Amino acid sequence: MFDFLKRKKNNEEIITTENETPKTSPSFFGRLKQGLAKTRANLASGIVTLFAGKKILDKEVFDEIEMLLLSADVGVETTEQLIKSLTDKLARKELADPSAALKSLQAEMKAILRANQTPIKTPENAKPYVMLVVGINGSGKTTTIGKLAHHFKEAGNNVMLAAGDTFRAAAIEQLQVWGERNQIPVIAQQPGADTAAVIYDAMEAARARGVDILLADTAGRLHTQTNLMAELQKVKRVLAKIDPTIPHEVLIVLDASLGQNALNQVKQFNEAIGVTAIALTKLDGTAKGGIIFAIARETKIPIRYIGVGEGILDLRPFDPDDFVDALFAE
Repeated sequence: MFDFLKRKKNNEEIITTENETPKTSPSFFGRLKQGLAKTRANLASGIVTLFAGKKILDKEVFDEIEMLLLSADVGVETTEQLIKSLTDKLARKELADPSAALKSLQAEMKAILRANQTPIKTPENAKPYVMLVVGINGSGKTTTIGKLAHHFKEAGNNVMLAAGDTFRAAAIEQLQVWGERNQIPVIAQQPGADTAAVIYDAMEAARARGVDILLADTAGRLHTQTNLMAELQKVKRVLAKIDPTIPHEVLIVLDASLGQNALNQVKQFNEAIGVTAIALTKLDGTAKGGIIFAIARETKIPIRYIGVGEGILDLRPFDPDDFVDALFAE
């Protein structure tokens, strides 16, 4: 099998494979903390301040926590679960003071994020490993592909890109720029070409060249556009004719700043084509990063990557514990 991610050396080198859980380096923890600044100010700091100012736990405290969670887009059902966990423990006298309640809340938040996390697994002889990347316009899809390509190549993998977003000439050009920057081949056709045909050609080229990982871009589309969703289904059918296990991963890129709409997107895309993983971008630009908890709880789909900045190292494998720790870090 091949390595999926390699990070910088000098106490920052981390290699993630399909059999390992990624551990975040101190330098990235700092970037993660900084990237979550808006959500931390809106959610975590409010909760910490609330607990610090209380000597006893009562309904008023839990009502205020509930409002903070909802304001950060944690979602009604997920918020109810978190509050119920706290109230049940209080009733069983498991929470001695507000400090214990804060630790309990953090533990429950980590549990929600951990529940569906599974490592990438590659079938035997899966070469190339094919990742089909989907999402709406503006979610950061093409940029995410470029960053993933960089990281995969840094891990020693032979990578190829497929410019399947044929609706926008700019998307093809953007992917080609990423390819040139990282010295990675890009299979592309003219704007307006059939997406399935482009990705099929890329698959054939990847096999012929012994490529390890093929990242296939697709045109951005709203989850309500039935005809365009049907096109994605066609892409999957065409790839399945080559190998029924392809694509090995259907990664949806979501813009965290869209809040509940991002949750609706992943549900609709999943219903249409079967999403297997999530990349949540632009967490650094929103105060409502709590949507990650709603997405994890309601979709049951692994969150594979998160983006907390524009830098190439600001897209990283998602680690639930590190995320919650950074969210509540001082």
